[in-house]
Amino acid sequence: MAPRKVAALPAKADVQAQEQFKSQLLEPKLEEAKRGQRAVYFVDAAHFVLAPFLGIVWCFARLFIKAPSGRQRFNVLGALHAITKEVVTVTNDTYITSQQVCQLLTQLAALNPHVPVSIVLDNARYQHCRLVLEHARELQIELLFLPSYSPNLNLIERFWKYVKKDCLYSKYYADFAAFKLAISTCIGQAREKNQAKLESLLSLRFQVFQPNTALAA
Repeated sequence: MAPRKVAALPAKADVQAQEQFKSQLLEPKLEEAKRGQRAVYFVDAAHFVLAPFLGIVWCFARLFIKAPSGRQRFNVLGALHAITKEVVTVTNDTYITSQQVCQLLTQLAALNPHVPVSIVLDNARYQHCRLVLEHARELQIELLFLPSYSPNLNLIERFWKYVKKDCLYSKYYADFAAFKLAISTCIGQAREKNQAKLESLLSLRFQVFQPNTALAA
């Protein structure tokens, strides 16, 4: 029998809730977006820590690889446009809070003055709070909160993996400024440098696992 691929499924994921969200909320909004009748964004924060991101090296000799020291963190709150794959960001070196989420919502509303805006995001406390809900209501932005433990339905999760692989794995940055510049440049030039790769990686196909395929590790 040929080997089969195994995918990781969060143990607490509700596959029925995921399927319902995908079919009843997400896919209808995406169809409108394809027709230019709506802007749909996938939102999530990535927290990049200045630390070693080791790749894989096959070598018969023992190697010592230069690695950065310190634990400085570069926070990027990003919104990925479902159709164009454009990424809008709000960044800082401290913490992502509801204030940064509101700032991002304001930017997205300004970028899409003529169509409704829907945002797919998880239930992080700084996103699912009164300040954000009220600000979204004022801007007439629809918030589509994902079922718990559903990274497989948030398209920008794939983009963050691309960024880490492209500019962090097996790379050394001498200081925090160079580290931040590399990440920002990678995000800003992603569509221009790897358009074909991103079109495939960020396709609007979402995997939802069936209960009978979920096995204990």
